[in-house]
Amino acid sequence: EVQLQASGGGLVQAGGSLRLSCAVSGFTFDDGAIGWFRQAPGKEREGVSWICSSDGNTYYVDSAKGRFTISSDNAEKTVYLQMNSLKPEDTAVYYCAATKNCRRAVLLRSWAYWGQGTLVTVSS
Repeated sequence: EVQLQASGGGLVQAGGSLRLSCAVSGFTFDDGAIGWFRQAPGKEREGVSWICSSDGNTYYVDSAKGRFTISSDNAEKTVYLQMNSLKPEDTAVYYCAATKNCRRAVLLRSWAYWGQGTLVTVSS
């Protein structure tokens, strides 16, 4: 059974930093990916970043490029999202998720496994 446990959210001032952690268990898909999504009130869920298991390739949504960094610690079975230079528009519930196939990661429906969300609030 795939389980994902997200943590690390909180309240931070604009310009500050947070590191989200996603503890992963039961995920054995070599062609898969672990990613971060966010959903702000009244908005659709969007993919923020993901990392492919097979080759470590990463994806970032345009608004996160240059500010966020995704990384994985295979020994700890944890995926991190380092978020720097946070902006009020980054405020959202952040979810970690897993897909069996990184090549289909652009499709939201390919993400079959979801953790609970962690709230990130950025004050201006």
